[in-house]
Amino acid sequence: MAKHEFGIMESAPISGKRYDEYEPKKYNCISVDDDYIEGIEQLLMFDSFCHTIDIPMKGLNYIGITLIPPKSLEEFLTAIGDGSEYAELRKLLIDAKNRNKYVIHYGL
Repeated sequence: MAKHEFGIMESAPISGKRYDEYEPKKYNCISVDDDYIEGIEQLLMFDSFCHTIDIPMKGLNYIGITLIPPKSLEEFLTAIGDGSEYAELRKLLIDAKNRNKYVIHYGL
């Protein structure tokens, strides 16, 4: 089954630097089945960045890397709701939000 991976970036992304490498261990990523992400339209609408903070976009980069700024985490939390299938992801997002940290997302 296809999975998305999410982790907390302890250091904020730096302008001019690309985050192109797949490094889920570096960010202590958790996995979420695509079945739980696909089809949530609100996950296409929040402010985010594509591989670098120099390329703004909206939502998740489904097949690439997304950098999600702290200001967008509340929208993300609202989009996923409170279903048990999102418990681990919700915990990660709340932790990042409370600590004002970026979240990195590795798409499919």
